Amino acid sequence: MAAIDIRSVYKAYGPLTILRSVDLSIRSGEFIVLVGPSGCGKSTLLRMIAGLEEVTDGEIAIAGQRVNELAPKDRNLAMVFQSYALYPHMSVAGNMSYALRLKKTPKERIASAVSGAADKLGLTKLIDRRPKALSGGQRQRVAMGRAIVRQPQAFLFDEPLSNLDARLREHMRAEIKKLHQSLNATSIYVTHDQIEAMTLADRIVAMEGGEIQQIGSPLDLYERPANRFVAGFIGSPAMNFLDGRVRRAGGETFLDLGENRRVPLPASTAATDGTPVTLGIRPEHVLVAEGSGLECPVELVEPTGMGTIVHCDLGGVSMKAFTPGVSRLRAGDRIPIRLATDHLHLFAAEGGARLN
Repeated sequence: MAAIDIRSVYKAYGPLTILRSVDLSIRSGEFIVLVGPSGCGKSTLLRMIAGLEEVTDGEIAIAGQRVNELAPKDRNLAMVFQSYALYPHMSVAGNMSYALRLKKTPKERIASAVSGAADKLGLTKLIDRRPKALSGGQRQRVAMGRAIVRQPQAFLFDEPLSNLDARLREHMRAEIKKLHQSLNATSIYVTHDQIEAMTLADRIVAMEGGEIQQIGSPLDLYERPANRFVAGFIGSPAMNFLDGRVRRAGGETFLDLGENRRVPLPASTAATDGTPVTLGIRPEHVLVAEGSGLECPVELVEPTGMGTIVHCDLGGVSMKAFTPGVSRLRAGDRIPIRLATDHLHLFAAEGGARLN
């Protein structure tokens, strides 16, 4: 397996800029997930690594070799697409072995490679079926098997689970994770689903507007997001945000929300008195208080089985609190909430950079 280096890569279509000076080093055997909203440039970056898109400027190197000018077939990469892209007239074995047959690989080696991949993916009993006789999950496993038999330098996954239902996506996430662990393969996975990113990645690359916003482990991005975009994109339910000003008075530091509402801040908060900021806090750190707190009416209650998401109105701002277990709260109830001081995130009102 190979390391992949992306150096100051820029992509534009005429006057339209898609990627701006992207730098990323992927270690051999690492599972990297590119995550972000539609149009952020993640699929374009994957396609440039594969050779399906030209690099406007910058350099891509695989195993230390510059590949900008190499055709896709010469990069020794395997790509798994969202649409499966299977040949309907071929059996499972035929689809998995097609690339090897094109290269005139010896039959014994083809049989061994297909058998080994089918065994890993639970396809042995389906080896003679055609795609129309397979479920969506089985077809995706065939597409993955077709990639495995090639023994590529790296695997590229372009939103491979988007066409599957929720239950099957959960199952296939686990299958992809197990497969990566058994192959120790360099893998780049594109998705807009932050749950897939959190569960699969060794490191997540969060992208927005054609730029990398943060690179780190799933917990790095969850616990210390670099800016407001990452904070709002990573996590489900999504982070709550409140706008206010930092105030220091009477030996206390707090966020002034107006209308005599304030949130205590740690004394170590670096922002000066009067600084406009955005406070972020995850729903699991919004505490439905027994006694005093910021009072707000309940707008909506969502039971999830594992817990309850309570939506309330805090001075015109919708706030979500996640409480474990079953809640007896109903829309219209008034509850006091407290924000866990140790779990507050402060972001600059201008630009959204992290402040604490």
